[in-house]
Amino acid sequence: MTSNKIIEKSEVREYFNGTGFERWNKIYSKSDEINTVQKNIRKGHQKTVDDVVSYIKNYPELTKKSYCDAGCGVGSLSIPLLRLGIKELQVSDISSEMIKETKKRIHELGLSQGKVKYEVCDLEKLKGLFDVVVCLDVFIHYPQPVAEEMVQHLCDLSKEKLIVSFAPYTPVLAVLKNIGKLFPGPSKTTRAYTLKEKGIINAAKERGFKVVKKKLNQAPFYFSKLIEFEKIN
Repeated sequence: MTSNKIIEKSEVREYFNGTGFERWNKIYSKSDEINTVQKNIRKGHQKTVDDVVSYIKNYPELTKKSYCDAGCGVGSLSIPLLRLGIKELQVSDISSEMIKETKKRIHELGLSQGKVKYEVCDLEKLKGLFDVVVCLDVFIHYPQPVAEEMVQHLCDLSKEKLIVSFAPYTPVLAVLKNIGKLFPGPSKTTRAYTLKEKGIINAAKERGFKVVKKKLNQAPFYFSKLIEFEKIN
């Protein structure tokens, strides 16, 4: 790993254990103490979460499968997954504060049934084998080559399904990003990357996964491409 990658990862970890945690904890909650841009980000992210839950609802014997919520944030996906009745879930995040908040929310809602494992962990250090691996809106912190490596790593952890979302690269969004309209907010300590869909799909294909669903979710100041992959037997 290059020194630049180490520095950047350290910045991401520090941000999400400090001001970033405070900011995103409010956004992904019922708090009214957020601005219009943040409310739209909340709506957009919720669309993505709702879509993932709708996919998983249709899985046969879904409660018997094992799941990994990689880059769980404050539990926006983990909580509805547990409400579906799943019994085996691993949640991970680079931020210890995010993990603490996820655990707190799950316990407060009485959803600690079954086996829930919490881990403070970078994506590339994540280990295990799961039926379903989900990684939502995390790749925004990874440039294209590294994001593709992470897709392949997550494929190696999945026995059946991989679901990812990311900010898609388009010329229009690239312009918006460059003039600071796509990723607004008080903190510029972490870089935000848009990714080319073809590269993400090809990375998964090299690991034996095919695309089964694709969707673009949009809200003002939120753009996320959601892709569900399935392992080819």
